[in-house]
Amino acid sequence: MDQATGMRHGSIELRLVRSRDARALQHELLANRSWLQPWEATVPYGAVSFDMRLSIRRLLQQYRDGGGYPFVMEYEGEVAGQLNVWGVARGSLCSATIGYWVSERFAGKGITPTAVALATDACFTEYGLHRMEICIRPENAASLRVVQKLGFRYEGLRRRYIHIDGDWRDHYAFALTREDVPQGVLARWLNGQVPPDAATVPPSDRLAL
Repeated sequence: MDQATGMRHGSIELRLVRSRDARALQHELLANRSWLQPWEATVPYGAVSFDMRLSIRRLLQQYRDGGGYPFVMEYEGEVAGQLNVWGVARGSLCSATIGYWVSERFAGKGITPTAVALATDACFTEYGLHRMEICIRPENAASLRVVQKLGFRYEGLRRRYIHIDGDWRDHYAFALTREDVPQGVLARWLNGQVPPDAATVPPSDRLAL
């Protein structure tokens, strides 16, 4: 994927992050501390860095090495958040994980589900991946709505899975394979063909928390 290209649906664009995005992204992260902090990945025994220039350099190096696809989400030309395809595994697995954040002022505009759909479709059709996963804290109702809208399949409870907001947190795992969406994730959603119960968490896993 060339850095100048991107994917668009309506007012929403998903494009590769650029070094010059650092200032806008850092502004959004700092302006949205209380909104984002409960869901932010942290490092055990380490401090959270807000050096966005360094972060972007690392993301772009992963992209060049084939380990990830770091995107910026834009709404009507404004930077609204980030979406990262990370942990890309090739060979017999051909899978990756999606993570994202969106600024509070852009919440409720359909940006995140659209961006996730665009990214997943690109991973299946352009990047040669077979399975995409999203892991979400049970308390994160907004992110749970994203996988419900798009019909990501619930695959189980992962105990103390990712270090978030200063501690190891349980996560629900959701996934799609290429065979699940022959028409594409975005088209399936827009056409009203999403299975209504795909992302439903069984009572046994809700009670196990």
